Amino acid sequence: MNSGAKVAVIGGAFVLVAGGIGYGAYSMLGDAGGGGGGMRSASESSKVKTGPPSAEEIAETSKSFFDAWTAGDATAAALLTNNEAGAEPVLASYGEDARIGEVKITPGPAVGTKVPYTVKATVSYDGKSKPLSYASELTVVRGLTTGKALVDWAPTVVHPQLTEGATLRTGESSTPTIEAVDHDGTVLTKEKYPSLGPILDTLREKYGKSAGGSAGIETWIEPADEAQPDITLVTLAKGRPGKVQTTLDAGAQAAAEQTVKKYAQASVVAVKPSTGAIRAVANNPATGFNAALQGKQAPGSTLKIMTAAMLLEKGLVTANKAVECPEEAIWQGRRFHNLKNFSLPDGSTFTQSFARSCNTAFIKLIDDTKDDAALPKIARDVFGIGLDWQTGVVTTDGSVPEEVGGEAAAQYIGQGTVQMNVLNMASITATARTGTFRQPVIVPQSLDNRELATASRSLPTSVTQQLNTMMRATAAWGTGAKAMASVGGDKGAKTGSAEVDGQETSNSWFTGFSDDLAAAAVVQTGGHGGDAAGPVVAEVLKAGR
Repeated sequence: MNSGAKVAVIGGAFVLVAGGIGYGAYSMLGDAGGGGGGMRSASESSKVKTGPPSAEEIAETSKSFFDAWTAGDATAAALLTNNEAGAEPVLASYGEDARIGEVKITPGPAVGTKVPYTVKATVSYDGKSKPLSYASELTVVRGLTTGKALVDWAPTVVHPQLTEGATLRTGESSTPTIEAVDHDGTVLTKEKYPSLGPILDTLREKYGKSAGGSAGIETWIEPADEAQPDITLVTLAKGRPGKVQTTLDAGAQAAAEQTVKKYAQASVVAVKPSTGAIRAVANNPATGFNAALQGKQAPGSTLKIMTAAMLLEKGLVTANKAVECPEEAIWQGRRFHNLKNFSLPDGSTFTQSFARSCNTAFIKLIDDTKDDAALPKIARDVFGIGLDWQTGVVTTDGSVPEEVGGEAAAQYIGQGTVQMNVLNMASITATARTGTFRQPVIVPQSLDNRELATASRSLPTSVTQQLNTMMRATAAWGTGAKAMASVGGDKGAKTGSAEVDGQETSNSWFTGFSDDLAAAAVVQTGGHGGDAAGPVVAEVLKAGR
């Protein structure tokens, strides 16, 4: 590897040389201000430059940084950042701990102060070598006290998946690899099913040592948080994988992966109501935060399934009882309206209000409940929301906090402080389908005998029957009819549009069932639930079993 950058000490000053070109003398000066940098030219004037770096400065700084990095000179590269102390150990570990060499960096055209680039390198360990390639970007900023153009340091400069405090390593893997299979024995890989990447990493971390495999040689990212799984980047030598059984269904997973790609941000989960087995989990983007299992946001009118269960159980309504559905309703000074301010004629039934997603019909019934905590109680006691779910991977298990007044009213229609993800909503639909909460699982309980969450009671049979009737109506002629038209079997649905502060277009939510499969989806800024999230659910329901 040819040296691209070196630092020489001359008379107490540092001279950075890259590709045979001198970059000037720099004395070491501390910079207490964030983003200030630690270098000051010995020949610079007393006036410190301000303002954004010029195109020339951006090009020169990024080139110098790349030259030092490719030369394996962590000290020189760190001196070109605004956080020398943070940058140097990470850059040093690139070659020392991760054994990455023969580095070639190809920058793309700068976009403002950002410089995208691709990295091609070789990982070598114990006589074995493999190529490593990826893309990232850096930003060039003005040092606050030095005025110098510097690389704005972040671990992602070195690798896009590297987080604060994480370490790149190469060696014998700490945990044997696994071969995850679906409920029928079909092998599941992150290459074929990208959304499963974070899940498979977690399953390996939790069950790899007990699954009977042997360790291989890998390059991985070791997170600072020990609770998070390692992220494998390169496998130099495969170990013997241990087999881990999951509850997933390869067909449903493939459909879920494909359908979420139609939107910039979308998530879907499918659950088997009779057992709680998770059949599919997909996100777009597929990497990074697992919004399907760990997201937290208002689910809109899909939560009316739970609200309807509460009202039915209290005897305040029946599926065929007439209820009011005016254009708007006011509760304790808070105004609620229906989509496009529609109303239903006098004599319309509760099923019609449910199927048409009439907000005001639900708000008008608040007086009769005489209990602001009624919804949080049924959420916990019947639907298992907020309990500690032990699915086999990390999940966020929903929240319906106790509120009063207008906030309590907003919860009736899935707004306000209610927080859900599509796993939670698929589970709520599954519970409504059978009347009994069965905690979702992605690996069988028998794998580790973990204690699953249990709700304290089930819904009365009459309530379950009426909920199913109302959801069938929604799928047959209500707001979910178009999306569910191609779905066969005994089917039901509920749509939702969650209005988020500052967001011009609402989030699209949809949940539904077909026979013994329930699914829920959300499309960010997708608008009406039946238009965006509905087709996502329909595709998964058609493919699953």
